[in-house]
Amino acid sequence: MSSLENPNSICSFGYVWTIIIMFSASARAFSLAATRPAARFPYLVARMSSAGEPDTTIVDVCKQKIEDALGPDKVEVTGAYDDPNGSHISVIVVSDKFEGKRAVQRQQMVYKALWEELKGPVHAVDSMICKTPDEA
Repeated sequence: MSSLENPNSICSFGYVWTIIIMFSASARAFSLAATRPAARFPYLVARMSSAGEPDTTIVDVCKQKIEDALGPDKVEVTGAYDDPNGSHISVIVVSDKFEGKRAVQRQQMVYKALWEELKGPVHAVDSMICKTPDEA
């Protein structure tokens, strides 16, 4: 009886395929993590340096970019879920530039201001509230 016909054989067809699938899934997970700079160097993502302030966080950078782009009356950017490096953020913006805009258009304006950070250190905006001064 060959090993393919014997279900108790350690070299049975199903057993070999199970090992191959498990190995390929593990290898794929490690290779994906290795290609992302954030996974290899989390301390570089956590802080960004600027000329005057060496310990500027991603949250501070995002807040400044929103202020520069929209000139808001109020802007709050916080690391969601107590995330110290700001890879997940929550945003609250009150700006008169939102007058006459739908909710999606308002969010697009904020995303445009944060575009560079969204391509790198910021993984997701978990919540975003965009209001006009009259709505606030």
